[in-house]
Amino acid sequence: MTELTLTGLVKRYGRVTALDGLTLEVETGEFYCLLGPSAAGKTTALRAISGLEKLEAGRVELAGREITSAPVQGRGIAMIFQTFALYPHLSVRDNLAYPLREARLAGAEVKRRVDEVAELLRITHTLERKTTTASGGEQQRIAIGRALVRRPKLLLLDEPLTNLDAKLRHDMRAEFKRLHRDLGTTMLYATPDQLEALTMGQRVAVMRAGKIVEVGTPQQLYARPNDAYAARLVGAPAINLVPARVGMRDGARTLQLAFGEIGISDSDTVGVDAGHEVLAGIRPHDIRLGPGTGPATRFRGVVHLTEPLGDITVVDVALSGQIVKMVLPEERAVGVEPGQEIEVAIRPEELHLFDPGTGRRIG
Repeated sequence: MTELTLTGLVKRYGRVTALDGLTLEVETGEFYCLLGPSAAGKTTALRAISGLEKLEAGRVELAGREITSAPVQGRGIAMIFQTFALYPHLSVRDNLAYPLREARLAGAEVKRRVDEVAELLRITHTLERKTTTASGGEQQRIAIGRALVRRPKLLLLDEPLTNLDAKLRHDMRAEFKRLHRDLGTTMLYATPDQLEALTMGQRVAVMRAGKIVEVGTPQQLYARPNDAYAARLVGAPAINLVPARVGMRDGARTLQLAFGEIGISDSDTVGVDAGHEVLAGIRPHDIRLGPGTGPATRFRGVVHLTEPLGDITVVDVALSGQIVKMVLPEERAVGVEPGQEIEVAIRPEELHLFDPGTGRRIG
């Protein structure tokens, strides 16, 4: 069942168009991520859904009911912001209870809900303390609790981990997944961090300039992206995008790159004539080192830079002046040094071909 439907949302700030016909659907109980850089329109989309922004055009529906112009209080939506926005003069208990008291719930019900959420979030020990004495992770849980205590139909999360250190971000990613599993609440999560989107989202919508570029599961977006922009945004290190040209040799199709030629099948370039330019996408993890890599096309290059990252090493290789990144397991990276000549292997079936004009996938 569809929980949230956005149709043609348009929002402008003067000459700047923040949302440009934004359309998407979120299923009931889904953890859905909006992924995009700053100014992509993620926050504006969440604020429009919650009623904090008035739209120039478009329609917002929640559980089949149009709420485009409904009051903020009546939407059944809670939102967690990038800043925790806690009341420093109040205790943790009073911070959690505040929205319930504003809704004029009975005291016994307020206490029951606060205790329930505190136990769920493992912050019972902080309830009688001021929020200023809580750690960063505890403050994040308090902010989550203040949203969950209202029992919303939809929970909006606007870059909630941005202000936490790396260890806390890792811990809180796991915490959000646990909460989603335990509660089954529909969650719409906005982030510029592809790691957050890929590890938490059941589906991810890649945003650019107020529009959805592509929607898919994390695996779909990584293994077979339909857009060059989405391909670049998903995966670390980022995909290599190399200018290329479709050619013919001995009656068979080839891909002509600056550093050599790769044989490809006709199905890889459906509707593209020989001589046309394309963008060839090559994931760094799909470039292998030297012989012993099975059927593949091999090229000679020079190591430009190495970045040891523990169990893997990122290697920049210069192939006829074209720098490409490859990822090597720790044991394969032994002895690979800048200035060294190496052989790399690329398998045709692992290439991603895109139209250089539209960015859309070919084949």
